[in-house]
Amino acid sequence: MISTEVKKLHLIESLIKENNEIVLREIEKILAASNHGPKNTIGNFVNVLSSEELDAFERNIEEGCEQINEDDWK
Repeated sequence: MISTEVKKLHLIESLIKENNEIVLREIEKILAASNHGPKNTIGNFVNVLSSEELDAFERNIEEGCEQINEDDWK
């Protein structure tokens, strides 16, 4: 069974790669409707990071989260 934290990481990875504005708006609505979701909209975070910082963030996720170590289970 996949842990909650792993599920969150997978969702974050997918969200970073998502370019469809309609999908992003629907995700925002779901989070806003959730009792545990953020009270702020994602629009509050627009331009918080520069494009260089976003690129570095995405690279870190790809390099750190999308790696499989075959020996981890041993």
